[in-house]
Amino acid sequence: MIEPLRISLDLACPAAHAFRVYTERASVWFPVEHTMTRVPGLAVVFEPRAGGRILERTPDGMEADWGTITAWEPPGRLAYEWFIATDRAHATQVEIRFVALAPDRTRMEIEHSGWDRLGDVGETWREANLGGWGGVLPGFQAAAEALDVSPLA
Repeated sequence: MIEPLRISLDLACPAAHAFRVYTERASVWFPVEHTMTRVPGLAVVFEPRAGGRILERTPDGMEADWGTITAWEPPGRLAYEWFIATDRAHATQVEIRFVALAPDRTRMEIEHSGWDRLGDVGETWREANLGGWGGVLPGFQAAAEALDVSPLA
C-alpha cells in the first residue's frame, strides 16, 4: 500500500473563513501554472455540494473538470475525488479538515490517498502531488490570512 500524503498547515484565521477561501476564492490563490489550461484569468470553481464538480473555466467558457466533491460539510470538512491531469478512473481521494484551534486560529489537515489505483505510477504520482501541494498551499495560506470574505453569501 502506498502511504497517503498527510499535510497540516496552521492558519491565522477562523475555520469557517479558511473553508470559504479554499472553496469560494480558489481563483484568487490557485496558481495558473498548476491548472490544466494555464489560461490567465480562468476561474476555479467548487460546486458547493456533495456530487458537485471542481473545475476550471477559462474566460472564453471552456471547462476542464478536476474532481468531484464527495463530502461538503462547512466549515469543518471537505472531501473530493481528484483527477486533474488523469482519467477519472484513476482519481485519488483528498480529505481536508479545518480544525478550529482558537477563534482566530485553524489547523488545516490534508490527507491525499488512493495512489494504489494508479498502479506502477502510483509512487511517482504521489511524489508529484506532494510537490503540487507545496506549490499551491503558500498562496492559499496567504489568501486565507489576508482576504475578507464577509460580503460573500
